[in-house]
Amino acid sequence: MENTAKVQLEEFVNDISFDVYDPKSDAIVRKSLWEFTGKRLIVFFYPADFTFVCPTELKDLNKSHEEIKASNAEILVVSTDTVFSHKRRIETEKLLENFGIQMVSDRTGHLSRVFGTLNVETGNSARGTFIISPDGILKAIEIVTEPIGRSTTELIRKIRALEFVRSNPGQACPATWNVGGETLKPSIKIAGHVGEEMMHK
Repeated sequence: MENTAKVQLEEFVNDISFDVYDPKSDAIVRKSLWEFTGKRLIVFFYPADFTFVCPTELKDLNKSHEEIKASNAEILVVSTDTVFSHKRRIETEKLLENFGIQMVSDRTGHLSRVFGTLNVETGNSARGTFIISPDGILKAIEIVTEPIGRSTTELIRKIRALEFVRSNPGQACPATWNVGGETLKPSIKIAGHVGEEMMHK
């Protein structure tokens, strides 16, 4: 995998255009990252069509797509396959029946290079998940080894936590935080006494 990502955490993500297969309209459309300004954008890289772990991840994402959109977020799934491969995969893989998420074709590997997920030996992308804020700042990076599928439940938790800290400056979300859970307000006064601080809430 290349370690030459052009975008880093907390940096602004420049616009990039790409071809997308839209399963809902059964059409190829041209999109760009900046079309999603104002929403939290999840860019979900996977290694390749017609593989094994990938359809289980995509099924999991599709099941929660409406919940993701309800959190003012949208998702693009990305591999270095062609849009025609994407279409064929949807038609043949039983796990992907009624799949409705737009599928980016990164044939040149440009998008994968920008996010640092391209495997130059195979031409595929690593499993990488990136969350971009509504104003275009990269806020989360997750890259895992190829045999391990990712959790949509954890992705949604991160989306909600990012929305909370955006709406509540100065607050922080502790481990496994979810909506309604206890939060922290970091300060020198609680350094070394986080446990006591949370016990008093």
